[in-house]
Amino acid sequence: MKKNIILLSTLLFSSAFMAQNKGLVANANSPYSKLQSIGLEDVKWTNGFWKEQFDIETQSTLPYMWDLYHNDEVSHAYANFEIAAGEMKGTFKGPSFHDGDFYKIFEGMAATYAVTKNKKLDAEMDEAIALFAKVQRKDGYLHTPVLIDERWGTLGPEEVKKQLGFEKYNMGHLMTAACIHYRVTGKTNFLNIAKGVADYLYDFYKKASPELARNAICPSHYMGIVEMYRTTKNPKYLELANNLIDIRGTTNDGTDDNQDRIPFRQQTTAMGHAVRANYLYAGVADLYAETGEKKLLNNLESIWDDVAYRKMYITGACGALYDGVSPDGTSYDPTVVQKIHQAYGRPFQLPNATAHTETCANIGNVLWNWRMLQLTADAKYADIVELALYNSVLSGISLKGTEFCYNNPLNVSNDLPFQQRWGNEREGYIALSNCCAPNVTRTIAEVSNYAYSFSKEGVYVNLYGSNNLNSTTEAGEKIEVEQQTNYPWDGKINLEIAKAPKKEYAFFLRIPGWSQGAEVMINGKKVNSKIVSGSYVQLNQKWKKGDVIELNIPMPVELMQANPLVEETKNQVAVKRGPIVYCLESHELPANTKVNDVVLDLNSKFTTDFIKINDRELLSITASSSINPDNSWDKKLYKPISAKDNKRLTLKLIPYFAWGNHGKGEMTVWMAH
Repeated sequence: MKKNIILLSTLLFSSAFMAQNKGLVANANSPYSKLQSIGLEDVKWTNGFWKEQFDIETQSTLPYMWDLYHNDEVSHAYANFEIAAGEMKGTFKGPSFHDGDFYKIFEGMAATYAVTKNKKLDAEMDEAIALFAKVQRKDGYLHTPVLIDERWGTLGPEEVKKQLGFEKYNMGHLMTAACIHYRVTGKTNFLNIAKGVADYLYDFYKKASPELARNAICPSHYMGIVEMYRTTKNPKYLELANNLIDIRGTTNDGTDDNQDRIPFRQQTTAMGHAVRANYLYAGVADLYAETGEKKLLNNLESIWDDVAYRKMYITGACGALYDGVSPDGTSYDPTVVQKIHQAYGRPFQLPNATAHTETCANIGNVLWNWRMLQLTADAKYADIVELALYNSVLSGISLKGTEFCYNNPLNVSNDLPFQQRWGNEREGYIALSNCCAPNVTRTIAEVSNYAYSFSKEGVYVNLYGSNNLNSTTEAGEKIEVEQQTNYPWDGKINLEIAKAPKKEYAFFLRIPGWSQGAEVMINGKKVNSKIVSGSYVQLNQKWKKGDVIELNIPMPVELMQANPLVEETKNQVAVKRGPIVYCLESHELPANTKVNDVVLDLNSKFTTDFIKINDRELLSITASSSINPDNSWDKKLYKPISAKDNKRLTLKLIPYFAWGNHGKGEMTVWMAH
């Protein structure tokens, strides 16, 4: 009888826990998080921008990526699991982060299943999980390069050592994907595998020296292990997350590139590899949500200031440098100066044509800022989530949804006299570095989870797009809202209440930091509350079915300038409307005219109209410009300013995320004026 009572109470706890913890981050019980995630199934896009993007995800991107990663002639990712499981003999092929890429696609599939309930997706996930279970070692270890070598002896010891760099990264993505799978299906088959991995990591880090522990680059396992704690409530996983921070930066061989030259608690600026950095900052934010260690939050806020005000592109992109020297490498001794790559540089060091700005780094910026928003309820973090999603994340995928960018430059010129490591055209598969394609695949599937958050006082509206919200408040009451808008092309947003708590309840509407003059009405009557850009406006009252909240955000075309310390954009402007950054492509120009020849007329009327690119309807901006006929720079580094009259030209600018969908050509965000 006693066992039955214990079992029943466990089931009841599990049901209540699941009801409140079905979002991307299960922070309903996180004591230091002001906001909580809604469930992954609670928001469905109904029309407009994000519905179009989600349809491309479900109809093109996700099936394309799933098939691609099962095609052993291209990616070999699934074949690696089959070889490690003993289903066939072979050797590991592909980059050492291949496992993690497959888990990211799996996570995107789970997030999609949350909304669509497509039984085919459920069956495909179960098939993959069964294979993962066959691969996993008895001690919980799961990393195919090593397990293939253990089974077949196909790698030499040095090659195995090379593969260890992304071992924890792969495990981190496994744990995150497993938690999300559990939340959307209720099944424990993948979660049990993740428990084995988490237990292995706990034992490993309990015994490992800091030198052995520091081989963990791209620390997705920080986020993964905290989600395992939130999902299972096993305290040793939180202990492990703390330990990961404690041992970081305590060796003599740490680097700025890996953010472990000094302990995290001494770090106050962004440094090194931008993907690794942003993943680290997101993981530390998760840890703070559980422990409340003020030093962690203080450092995150200081680093955020450094990125947002000195090191981030106008598109929300991160990681200016392909290669370079750490800003802290102050010695002339070449053995002391540290090399960095794909990295944050010095403050205001933001080149455009040679910008690295890896799609994964920009997604990391979203992950980090989303967590900062949850911790603080500060709208400035939601502004960055929106900025990066619309610009430097979506630029990483074609409008058709099956070609991808590794890096996202802000200027592409045919005259650049050297070949960069990554091309300026999207590809269906980027050999040896296809990590961004699976990352953008899962991200687009999960955007709906960023749209709203809950607090004890009410619901926060973070992102705008036509959708239906059907969820349960923190107090356990039903809430249903229908949002209608043509955002980001139009700033008019309607929220109609279908069901709300009986007592007074608050709606917190984000007033974007880029906006001016926003107005709010309830049932046609203007709200007189002070509306401040870059904050949430609180609307608190008893709501009834049929009540309508209307938010109007003016969206004029704006000319943007950079801080004069950004040398690369001095005397140049960028064009922005709402959250969308615009660009100029060379196919809009006369023959033999370069994008870098264009001088934008600041007094243009800047009219807007819809155009179609690859069957997507996008808002373009028409502007006036001029071009100097004396535009030859052949064998010239400097020359006098020409006295010839400039030729007038009408330009059509398109959203930056849509560049490159016409084929190969030039592009620029910043233009002379």
